[in-house]
Amino acid sequence: MPFESEVSNWKYSNFLINKKNKFSKNDILSILSKSEIDEAYRVISAWDSYSPTPLISLNKLSEKLKLNNIFYKDESKRFNLKSFKALGGAYAVEKVSKGNKEIVISTATAGNHGRSVAWGSKKLGLKCKIFISEYVSEFRAKVMRSFGADVIRVKGNYDASLKECVKQSKQNNWQIVQDVAWEDYKLVPKLTMAGYSVMMKEISEQINNEQFSHVILQAGVGGMAAGMVAGIARYLNYIPKIIVVEPESAACVLESIKSGKIEKISIKKESLMGGMSCDEVSLVPWEILKNSVSHCVTVSDNYIGKTVKSLSNSEFSEEKIVGGECSTPGIVSLIGMYNDIEIRKKINLNENSNILVFGCEGDADEELYQKLLTE
Repeated sequence: MPFESEVSNWKYSNFLINKKNKFSKNDILSILSKSEIDEAYRVISAWDSYSPTPLISLNKLSEKLKLNNIFYKDESKRFNLKSFKALGGAYAVEKVSKGNKEIVISTATAGNHGRSVAWGSKKLGLKCKIFISEYVSEFRAKVMRSFGADVIRVKGNYDASLKECVKQSKQNNWQIVQDVAWEDYKLVPKLTMAGYSVMMKEISEQINNEQFSHVILQAGVGGMAAGMVAGIARYLNYIPKIIVVEPESAACVLESIKSGKIEKISIKKESLMGGMSCDEVSLVPWEILKNSVSHCVTVSDNYIGKTVKSLSNSEFSEEKIVGGECSTPGIVSLIGMYNDIEIRKKINLNENSNILVFGCEGDADEELYQKLLTE
């Protein structure tokens, strides 16, 4: 089947308009402040081997969809860690450890956050304990061990690994560096979000005179999405439409926006997009996302392999792009929304649209990536 006719059949699963959408820069920057965002950029941009990741034009896809531009932020090139999470966990480790070499760092992870925490701990000569669920691949565990981390596997899902991390950290007086906020634990998640906002600083300098009409943000617990919204409030002097995309099996942001309060959902089947398979939006991100997001959309796992292959085969752009499973939902949701004429009109997707999507990881799980390529 020709590529054009194949993408013309792609669909999103669910779509929601946020009736409480009211983007307020002041409100957003009162939660994650301008000075916190600026400090993250100051520190991270001084790290060895720091350089902005590419903003790639998906010109072949924009031509097919008759859109002006689709820009893809390629995080596969971030510090050899192959993920945007390199910006958050490692930055938080540096800020909370404050030069204390005796501290032991701990975290729970689905993979990329733990890799960043392990790398940040190694950089500072700190011991590191990482808790993973039974669903995290052995390949990801091996990478974390390669940075000197002690990796502890826990029976059950991500929630179970987080509970075990909190329990053992309290018993042993370890410093938790988690990207999820809860009552009385908000500083570290804010630091990780501030780290993520570095992407928006880079993008604001890479875009030249163009303005984004739509920004599509992946959400797991919401940290990356909220960090980008804060970055938009800090670095852009206009407000694009902000669309959050989630796996259909783990739409905790969509369900929370629908009801107006944080909803814990029940995940019946874990998504292939493991880092986004989350059952509850985090507290600090929720405060930012609940009013600033204009629309929510969900996608199935069905198009992940096709998108990974199309990126790799230069079907979307002039260059070959290495994009892992969590890099696909922005593209999948955009194509799905475009294919629905009513939704296309509702969100003003047209020949003047400039869309920003995030390739938030490369082949961070090389075994899964190869499997998706050969499916």
